[in-house]
Amino acid sequence: MRIVGGRWRGTRLPVPDVDGLRPTSDRVRETLFNWLQAETPGAVVLDLFAGSGALGLEAVSRGAASAVLVERDAAQAGGLRAIVDRLDAGGKVQVVQDDALRWLAQAGPQRFDLAFVDPPFAGDLWEPALAALLPRIAAGGWLYVESPATQAPTLPPGWTLHRELRTAQARAALYRGPVPAPEGDTPSREGADTLAGANPAT
Repeated sequence: MRIVGGRWRGTRLPVPDVDGLRPTSDRVRETLFNWLQAETPGAVVLDLFAGSGALGLEAVSRGAASAVLVERDAAQAGGLRAIVDRLDAGGKVQVVQDDALRWLAQAGPQRFDLAFVDPPFAGDLWEPALAALLPRIAAGGWLYVESPATQAPTLPPGWTLHRELRTAQARAALYRGPVPAPEGDTPSREGADTLAGANPAT
């Protein structure tokens, strides 16, 4: 695993043998951050099931203002803190060692412009995680979700699918949240934009 763009481009990220850890591949991340090229700079980011930390660290590498990385496994959280120290990124990246759902229930009022949700597939955590997370995403914010290739989480009205790709193992989807319309205007709906034919290696 490596960071594929930005100021930390080429930085290698260790991938320990942790049950359920399934890092987003370099090629999928490169595609995702091409989609988010105009949205990442200055964003406040949440990497909810951080694992290798690749998504949150990639965002900060590409100009995000800050990122919170939430990781349940104590050893892996310690490894993430070591990477943050090595990158001298403590002022921008916070590593939280906690269960994602418990952290969401107890965290303060902070809102996020961009959130990554890539939980262990065996845990079936999408529904409770999204229910707790979506109120914390800023108006017009962005949500990236990975799920099994045949499973698409249901999002509430107002959330629109922006782009998606599928591999043999996973579905990677980027959504945008509701954007309040100016007073007197009719809210617009962003159409789904599917990346046809994409089949990046994992």
